[in-house]
Amino acid sequence: MSSLKKLIKKIFYKNSKYSQAGQDLFALELFGDSGCYVDIGSGVPKKDSNTYLLETKHKWKGFGVEILKNYKDTWDMCPERKNKIYWEDAISFDYKKALIDNNLSNDIDFLSCDIDPQEKTFLALKKVLQDGISPKLITFETDFYREKINYSSLADTFLKNYGYSIAVTNVYSSLNKNKVFETWFVKNSLNYKTIDYSYWVKKDFLK
Repeated sequence: MSSLKKLIKKIFYKNSKYSQAGQDLFALELFGDSGCYVDIGSGVPKKDSNTYLLETKHKWKGFGVEILKNYKDTWDMCPERKNKIYWEDAISFDYKKALIDNNLSNDIDFLSCDIDPQEKTFLALKKVLQDGISPKLITFETDFYREKINYSSLADTFLKNYGYSIAVTNVYSSLNKNKVFETWFVKNSLNYKTIDYSYWVKKDFLK
């Protein structure tokens, strides 16, 4: 990215140093400091992380689930990340037990759901809800730009039964409108009106 494009991005758009699309910034807008998260598909601890900013700068509690143990050395070299990460399969993971072990309630603030392929992301989402966990915000990766199956629609149909609606639609990565890859859902009790990501990502003075 050129220096000019980087400057434009910084001035006119919401820009997280860590997450791909500002998932962490949206969580902060909704809940502020000292929230609670579950991060499915944690990847590496800092780059493209939806929870690094929340944990290290805003005192959020929570845990991650990541099946790829080759990332473990990277986490060991990131001492500022003190919340637990489980090196397990997100589809069979016992979320209820993990919440109890970490002294967290079932009513967490933020669920980040992002594993490959997208079929597994959907199965992991189902497992969390069926375990009785009730996140207020869910950022759900769909990889719509490359998937033949509309996982956003599937997730929407599933989540409606649990009292969710779409908050932000057509979420794209790194301000690339051709790379729509997520949908963000919230509990109906938050009374959040559905908006397009292209609107949300603009800084307030442009709205």
